[in-house]
Amino acid sequence: MIRLVSWQEADYFYMSRALQLAARGEYTTAPNPRVGCIIVRDNEILGEGWHQFRGSAHAEINALDSVSANARGASCYVTLEPCNHSGHTGPCTEALISSEISRLVCAMVDPNPLVAGEGLAKLTEAGIETSSGLMEAEAHKLNPGFIMRMTQKRPFVRCKMAMSLDARTAMASGESKWITSAAARRDVQKLRAGSAAIMTGIDTVLLDDPGLDVRDENTGRRDVLRVVLDRKLRMPVSAKMLTLTGRTLVFTNTEDSRKKQQIEAAGAEVIMLEETGFLSAVLHFLAEHEEVNDVLLEAGATLSGAMLEAGLIDEIVLYQAPVILGDAARGLFHLPAITSMKDKLQVEISDSRMVGVDRRMTYTVKR
Repeated sequence: MIRLVSWQEADYFYMSRALQLAARGEYTTAPNPRVGCIIVRDNEILGEGWHQFRGSAHAEINALDSVSANARGASCYVTLEPCNHSGHTGPCTEALISSEISRLVCAMVDPNPLVAGEGLAKLTEAGIETSSGLMEAEAHKLNPGFIMRMTQKRPFVRCKMAMSLDARTAMASGESKWITSAAARRDVQKLRAGSAAIMTGIDTVLLDDPGLDVRDENTGRRDVLRVVLDRKLRMPVSAKMLTLTGRTLVFTNTEDSRKKQQIEAAGAEVIMLEETGFLSAVLHFLAEHEEVNDVLLEAGATLSGAMLEAGLIDEIVLYQAPVILGDAARGLFHLPAITSMKDKLQVEISDSRMVGVDRRMTYTVKR
């Protein structure tokens, strides 16, 4: 039976605050979701909290712990359904039931199969009034990677690119430093810090020797997993990223035990996958074995085009600089020839803003 809920202005106010709290975990909660919680009674906030780090207390526990007296008869607003299972911490449902709250409102049901409605059912069984769906779209935006990993068994892939006014990403020689301004490059550091892994192709490694590290200390993130797609195992043992802290995974389908040993001795981990479905297999491996929610793709036109063609890019973040590079310069994506308008790939713009002198545009790839 479907129970219709009539949300009040106060409900939106408190859930908005819970969403603000959840966002504080942007760089620190992975692979767990970002969650915020508010405890309210008689139009007064008694306590609030958010999930801060993996393995630490969940948002509900932090909120309950911040209540000075007790939460009896209070309402709880939480951005994600409370868990009903034990992981690094105990079930949040037990703590909420023990607190004797009378009502719980969650923005969205947890897509994790271990939860998936069971948390709400447990609370309802205990006599707590429960409802979900308040500001659900906003809650989804907080955790696209977690939702993708739970429902599609792969990470959310965000493709970052920089281009000129005439949609060129590099000179014909491959030279690309720097199209955009220092302000745009600082902004990219936040994208990196908000991702569990940064992925590139071997051609980019050979051409640019990137570090793929996070250099914005304000985010609290340093060691993001680096991923290199290298089918022919051409990874140089002198690559800059291998001298930095953090892990580097090199995915290949070439069985060259001697080169594999050399690369691993230099500090990387080499993972063999079959050629068939290689790109999808990489993403599924990252989701299953590394619990990666979000991948930031920083690659050239070939790999970016292949990922786009395979339907494996979910969002494109495009920095456009006020410069012109000319017809001979390289384009954004290498794709098979599209000969009919009905076959065009469609995207939907979700955000546009200035970053220094450059414009940053965010597009959702439509399926």
